[in-house]
Amino acid sequence: MLSHRKEQLPAQCQSVLFYLTDVTTGAELQLRHLTVLRLCAKNRWILFMCSALSDPIHPPFTFMGNQVEKLTHLNYAEVPTSDPNGFDPDDDGPRIGVSYIFSNDDGDDDQDENFDHFTSVNRAANHEEKTFDPQDELECAIYYREECVYERDIGAATLSPESLLNKCRPGDLLEFVATGQYPHWAVYVGDFQVVHLHRAEIKNNFLTDVSQGRKGRIVNSLYRYRALPPESIVRNALDHVGSRDRELYWRNSECFAAWCRFGKREFKIGGEIRIGKQPYRLKLLFSEKKSHVLEFQSLEDVIMEKRRNDQIGKDAVTQELSNHLNTTNEIKEERFVD
Repeated sequence: MLSHRKEQLPAQCQSVLFYLTDVTTGAELQLRHLTVLRLCAKNRWILFMCSALSDPIHPPFTFMGNQVEKLTHLNYAEVPTSDPNGFDPDDDGPRIGVSYIFSNDDGDDDQDENFDHFTSVNRAANHEEKTFDPQDELECAIYYREECVYERDIGAATLSPESLLNKCRPGDLLEFVATGQYPHWAVYVGDFQVVHLHRAEIKNNFLTDVSQGRKGRIVNSLYRYRALPPESIVRNALDHVGSRDRELYWRNSECFAAWCRFGKREFKIGGEIRIGKQPYRLKLLFSEKKSHVLEFQSLEDVIMEKRRNDQIGKDAVTQELSNHLNTTNEIKEERFVD
């Protein structure tokens, strides 16, 4: 059982004293110099680095924390222990090992929940206040080992729902964007309709209704996997309409839409076995000369982090990363002083 000596976990990255309790024997072991970063207000946490334990530990253990909803079944030996400063002498940019220990982020649902309580007039006013700015998007790329499997350039044009309808073809992937919200993905199936995952249910709705006033764009080429034939993409989407809750295999609208188009199990929940290795890299491009790399165990984890960055925007990601690196440097300096 992972516990700590404070009532609440820290709001920023800092050194925290944690204890690991063997649920079979009750023995309590101390985890020293455990660095934790809280990424957002929804209690998603990333474990960055631990020092060695004085005594060996063995599973099973239960991890507990604020609002725990998802666990990854890693033992201590599988926790990433790369340099928290993220510097690798063999790479041209900083790198940090990342593993999602638990999360209660279910993608779009919480972000879209407020729309059902607005009238059409209020919806328009709400989106007018939050005009989407393509310049606040963070350019990024995803690599599996050395292969680039996803790449987004900044400044991609967005269209009104009506204009988007004139360009869509069955099987196209659509992304609806708005400032401060997770991007919402959907599969165009023809006849002005899309299939999408929303509020833990796969639905078939008109494109203009799904947009909810947001601008959108066709995003077929973001992922570099080979696409299925259009008829197969549409069939994949329509076959799952009505699926909900425990029948779902996808964590968010992007994973579902991408699975429909490419058919890869990596987009499904638990589609990849977590064995401690981190073959995926998310490269964040802040400028021509400044980039940062995070490492992940699964494509699902990468997508969750990428979507979080999309939601908070480039400026917030830049500030968050700066705060983290400054804090970890302070922690290392304190160790040398001791």
